[in-house]
Amino acid sequence: MPVPTTERPIVTDEQQRARAAAVFDALGAAYEQAFAGSEAHHRSLEWLLGRLAPGSRVLDVGSGTGRPTAQTLVRAGHEVLGVDVSPVMVELAARQVPAAAFRCADIRELPLADGSYDAVCVYFALLQMDRAGQADVVRRLTRALKPGGHLVLATVPLDVEAVEGVFMGQPVRVTSFAAADLTAVVEEAGLEVLGREDVLFTPAHPDAVPEPQLFLHCRRADTLPAG
Repeated sequence: MPVPTTERPIVTDEQQRARAAAVFDALGAAYEQAFAGSEAHHRSLEWLLGRLAPGSRVLDVGSGTGRPTAQTLVRAGHEVLGVDVSPVMVELAARQVPAAAFRCADIRELPLADGSYDAVCVYFALLQMDRAGQADVVRRLTRALKPGGHLVLATVPLDVEAVEGVFMGQPVRVTSFAAADLTAVVEEAGLEVLGREDVLFTPAHPDAVPEPQLFLHCRRADTLPAG
């Protein structure tokens, strides 16, 4: 999570996408190294693995370098599509996890057929979108799940909007929800929260600071809300 500096006007979706791609292009493998020690992330993946049928189809949103999420899932025999806006991250992921498929794309624009995935992973992938965009993505991803499918979502649960800051030496603009508000977003999308974990984690990077993290483990309802 970045150290806040000052607030700025809201930028367009295209500008958000370009800035996010630039940040993670610059970080590359350093991001994986900084977060490799996250035990909560590994516990979240174990939770998901315990609920997937053999050969499940999983969408990994903000797939980064492909590790640990895509790698863990394909090693367990699942079919994984990773999506990331950073071409550097996609190239790294394709090299490190060749058994998965990766696409350089904005999840807001990627065509997603209803009921096409058994599970969706969203680990810290929404923080550079505005709140309306985050809520819309959660709704889209919920529709892309099969009834009874699972979604795991992790974020930094702070009540901040369009805050400029620095993350691992890179300038970023961050928006997030407080934990209760994010829970409301996922429930309104048609997800049932089956479990959650709150942790304080310090990335292994000289410019990183301790950050709160929230992991939500959810299941799609059989019938989604209208709209």
